[in-house]
Amino acid sequence: MIKGAYTRSKAIDMADDDGRVGLLFNYPPEIARNEAVAGFDIPNNFQIGGLYDLPFGRGKKYFQNGVAKYVLGGWEINGTFSAYSGLPFTVTASGASLNAPNNTQTADQVLSTVAVLGGIGAGQPYYDPDAYAPVTAVRFGTSGRNTLRAPRTFNANVSLFRTFPIKERIAVQFRAESDNVSNTPHFLAPSANVSSGNFLDITSANMDQRQFRLGLKLTF
Repeated sequence: MIKGAYTRSKAIDMADDDGRVGLLFNYPPEIARNEAVAGFDIPNNFQIGGLYDLPFGRGKKYFQNGVAKYVLGGWEINGTFSAYSGLPFTVTASGASLNAPNNTQTADQVLSTVAVLGGIGAGQPYYDPDAYAPVTAVRFGTSGRNTLRAPRTFNANVSLFRTFPIKERIAVQFRAESDNVSNTPHFLAPSANVSSGNFLDITSANMDQRQFRLGLKLTF
């Protein structure tokens, strides 16, 4: 059995938090610039999952007799796979020249296109850092809110399980489960401050490395 779904969506807001305190541009002439994709916007989201009864043991295609029937029979495997867009983020700059409390300064975008370089790690920018520059005048930067995105995420979870009947209404289920079975790193957004020494470098990831669990469940 396999089930899957793909969602194409777009979330737009002016602030991810309620109230004026959450506005990036909290200055009346610039209020309209807050309208952009939300910080939780995920435009592409693909999910698929499946359950498979392994073809071993009594009544199955393989190993219908002998010791193998008891050792290999009755096992099931299931898994899920996810692929979805990274979350958006804002390229920021020092607000010293702006001197506007309760506002966030954005960097100037000096190139018409921000190239994706795809680097991971210090000194290997994910986006082209030359596309931005600090702001030294008394004004807001030209780049907007949530204009770039963190890398997309791919993840797979797998579990293997078998139920052992003991009596008519009593059974024990053994489960072996793995989250992020491929141990694929899920990177966070790059450093977003244009004045940072590692500007647009990705130096951190979610702490969701591969994990294994073994469990027993008694049902009665």
